[in-house]
Amino acid sequence: MSTAPAVRATVRLFPYERWGLPTPAQLRQYRENHPCPHILLQDFLDPETALAMATEFPQATSDAWTQYKHANENKLGMSKRALFPAMLGVVADELNSPEFVAWVSELTGIPGLMADPMLEGGGLHQSGPGGYLNVHTDFSMHHFHTHWRRRVNLILYLNPGWQEAWGGAIELWERKDGKMARCGAKYPPLLNYALIFTTDEKSLHGFPDPLTCPEGQSRKSLALYYYTIERDKKVTGHSTDYFARPQDGWGKSAAIWLDKRAVDLYSRAKARFGFSDEFASKVLGFLSGKK
Repeated sequence: MSTAPAVRATVRLFPYERWGLPTPAQLRQYRENHPCPHILLQDFLDPETALAMATEFPQATSDAWTQYKHANENKLGMSKRALFPAMLGVVADELNSPEFVAWVSELTGIPGLMADPMLEGGGLHQSGPGGYLNVHTDFSMHHFHTHWRRRVNLILYLNPGWQEAWGGAIELWERKDGKMARCGAKYPPLLNYALIFTTDEKSLHGFPDPLTCPEGQSRKSLALYYYTIERDKKVTGHSTDYFARPQDGWGKSAAIWLDKRAVDLYSRAKARFGFSDEFASKVLGFLSGKK
């Protein structure tokens, strides 16, 4: 029998008493931070909770992981809540609870936020040596709910002992005259750091340089996405949109552009036909020489 209900019953997993309602300073910081509205919250959870999550994080060798391995990213994802170990699962439930989502609405100033129980595109993520995620803006519409508009991301990092020299800092980029301009903010993926940010066509983010962590280490995180419902109209959505940085050469820039066209076609097919990422993961695994 799962231990998740027992964990939920005996532990308050988000320290509401410590954080309280967002303060005026936090609200102002979130709204005014550049290059997009965001805030980094250190010591997000109680230290014991964050460490327990990191300790039980599934190994990259598990068959439960979906591979996202193409020109614009090299990472693993696990969005099925039923596959999460106990503490990871109940914390994900807490961060998708009405009480916490209301707290995020207060912080961001976006009313009517709702959680995604499917964890579409979110859930657990990890990248090992050589892993990366090119700078991008997120898909704007839920693939299986065409009236849901994606509004806010929460990324909780779970990396005890992470060395900043290994890379993996999330970069928030500015765009000027339609082109990538410069990195406007950068945060390391340290244990119990949570980044909350508004996601829209201006929210460029990623960790585009391949990780240099040693074998056996990986950049781990839990990602939750929050939506609003556009009740009067179908959301006109776009898929994940990747961008080359000014320092990227023409060859890499061309590969980024071609790959994002393929991603767009895949996303449209996924939304239309309702299939999961598992089939694409198997194809990518075969092409990369993995079983």
